[in-house]
Amino acid sequence: MPAPTATYASPAIDKALANHALLNEFFGPVPKAARRTPMRELISTLLSHRTTHADEELAYDRMLEAFGDWEGVLHAPLEDLIHAIRTTRWPATQAPRIQEILGRIKAETGGSYSLDFLADWDTERAMAWLTDMPGIGLKTASLVLLFNFRKPVLPVDAHVHRVMQRLGVIGPKVSVEKAHTVLLGLLKPELDAEGLFNFHKHNYWHGQQICFFQRPNCARCPLKGFCNYYQEHFGEATPEALAATPRQWDAAAWGQLPH
Repeated sequence: MPAPTATYASPAIDKALANHALLNEFFGPVPKAARRTPMRELISTLLSHRTTHADEELAYDRMLEAFGDWEGVLHAPLEDLIHAIRTTRWPATQAPRIQEILGRIKAETGGSYSLDFLADWDTERAMAWLTDMPGIGLKTASLVLLFNFRKPVLPVDAHVHRVMQRLGVIGPKVSVEKAHTVLLGLLKPELDAEGLFNFHKHNYWHGQQICFFQRPNCARCPLKGFCNYYQEHFGEATPEALAATPRQWDAAAWGQLPH
């Protein structure tokens, strides 16, 4: 595909929306459904920092097996909780955070361990409440609010951030944290919560499966027609290169996409 023609307020918006359209075709639209309960999304994402998915799942399962429920986790001896989540990157840091978070949720709800009250809050209030808790940054809060409560926010992880920088949607000095605000500002006028959900999932997959940190698979990339990284390394995408680009993800040949 050639570089998008500027029709919006800036070339960055054009690129972001062209990315959305092409990856929607390449990966296919994803029905917006919560992958986990809100509590599991919150705690599991906290545990996942610098940790593999398998080790995060193991830590979560061991924690609830050891202490039974959230009340048990809240009142567990700290050393025992640290041991239960030992497969995570920083168990000694995460264990007291989990207990403080559970205490705040219990206080907010009057005794239960549920985040369902966030459904009735506006996005700004819900985001501020979540990010005020220890260890909960914009990415984790955005995942919970978008995946579970359909709030119009955009989680930006390392994969999404890398794809956006290589395309030239955001600048090389824009941090992951800052990218949440910048990208949402570009996309929110054009995409609703379902669109933002697909934008996140598609760019997460793209960074994980094609736009690798090292040696990205540019031959397979459907975005090469307007990608700054491709142009810097290979020049303008030729008609032959564009014609040879796969149009859809081939699960049979390349593997199933992750959660």
